[in-house]
Amino acid sequence: MYAQILNNNHLFYYKYMINRSLLIKNVLITLAISAVLSSCSNSGKGVSNTTGWKYNDKKTTGFVVKDAVKGITPAGMIAIEGGTFTIGEKTEAVTVPRNNLRRRITVPSFYMDQYEVANVDWREYTNWMRLVFGQAAPELVKRAMPDKNVWREELAYNEPLIQYYFDHPNFNHYPVVGVSWEQAMDYCQWRTDRVNEYALSKSGYIKYPDFKSLEGMDMQEISESVIFNTGKYLNSDAYVPAEGKKKNKDLYGNNVKLSMGDGILIPDIRLPTEAEWEFAAYGIKVSKKDRKAGFVQETREYPWSGQQMRNAKKGKYRGMMMANYVRGRGDMMGTSGALDDRGVYPVAVDSYFPNNFGLFNMAGNVNEWVFDVYRATSFDEVSEYSSFRGNVYEDLVVDGEDENGKPLFVIDSLGRIQKQVAKNGDKRNFKDGDPMSRIMTDFLLEGDTTGLSALQKRDFKIDPTDVLAPKIDDQTRVYKGGSWKDRVYWLSSGSRRFLNQKERTNDIGFRCAMSMIGETSKAVK
Repeated sequence: MYAQILNNNHLFYYKYMINRSLLIKNVLITLAISAVLSSCSNSGKGVSNTTGWKYNDKKTTGFVVKDAVKGITPAGMIAIEGGTFTIGEKTEAVTVPRNNLRRRITVPSFYMDQYEVANVDWREYTNWMRLVFGQAAPELVKRAMPDKNVWREELAYNEPLIQYYFDHPNFNHYPVVGVSWEQAMDYCQWRTDRVNEYALSKSGYIKYPDFKSLEGMDMQEISESVIFNTGKYLNSDAYVPAEGKKKNKDLYGNNVKLSMGDGILIPDIRLPTEAEWEFAAYGIKVSKKDRKAGFVQETREYPWSGQQMRNAKKGKYRGMMMANYVRGRGDMMGTSGALDDRGVYPVAVDSYFPNNFGLFNMAGNVNEWVFDVYRATSFDEVSEYSSFRGNVYEDLVVDGEDENGKPLFVIDSLGRIQKQVAKNGDKRNFKDGDPMSRIMTDFLLEGDTTGLSALQKRDFKIDPTDVLAPKIDDQTRVYKGGSWKDRVYWLSSGSRRFLNQKERTNDIGFRCAMSMIGETSKAVK
């Protein structure tokens, strides 16, 4: 019996040792797997954190994953760190509409021009237009020119401004005026293409344009072979990649074109949205002291601290004017020998003092076009983040496919892929209520006694004698900031006015903006 118990103990010990060995083996396997998975959590090592497979390996699936790239700040722009703020009017006036009531929104980070677009900038644009289209399509050059006659007023002698303001070198750095919202948007697209064209050419991915080859070309040849367009480059085979460029090859050694993820191209330059513009104008930046105290000052009315129009800081600049505007009836610049803002009309774009973001003339000098379509009720309708009214969703125009099944895009006369509004893609008048507000004030269509046909067809005929009839449509755009010919009320960052996007004046200019792709807290110091 004793021997049997001993044998049973040996058997128990033997089983125990086997199970212990298997347990240790399983633990080691588990630890090994955990080590692999933990190493995968760092995708910067080129390994998937979901499967453990390597990225960018032609021996496996060839799945390409590019590293994040640092954002590019275009020349002349400043990175604006976004955040939450109270948008809307900070003051009241009985004679102006309540069309921008206060509400809290959030603005994503973006880039914005430090200065208003100047005459020299616009002349660079028109020079390019003249060089490329001067012979084949002079009407395009004419369409790009500012309207100098905006200076012509019935009871003012402004002929010197008509002759010299745009062209004379003494006005190089004065803000361009006499440009419509539509012209400003064309300039933004042209600027996007030139920035990207220069970056690709400088890096050797495409050749510099040969402007001498334009001699004798017609519009189709110019648009297809000479004009660089970012959308055309990204979406079509219009450009042959440079040979012998190692960075310009795929895993298998084939030449490929660059994408936005390669860190050389920039996204579209455009007009700032109204929310972006107002956020940038206030220039609200929380100091370390205020951040620790949980305090953010949002009571300012103008781009500078305080409510005064003169510099309140101690020092040699104390008492100097902060902006170019009208102080009172007939007082555009002050008294001879003791001038105030020194500007009877616009002044250089780098005049006065920048706000906390480093932006100049966000109040006064010239009003500035923004991206938004105007509606008096936008404050009650737009999103709490990235607020904007004016979306028109578009699709690229395709004319069949080539032999490889790739789409054949239609190129317009400016070398761009043509776009068309997507079905139900025009959201400019989303929830604006305009059709209902116009029924009682419009002339009815022939044979209609209810106004319903006008409502359905949106074919509204405004009675020109009815001063109360709405004059707002989908081409009515917002402008902001006040100008050299405005009273102080319009210099408030929260004030807003509107004008048809085709109209041009001598007190409206603009500056450009660009979205920040993949923003982080480290994007702006």
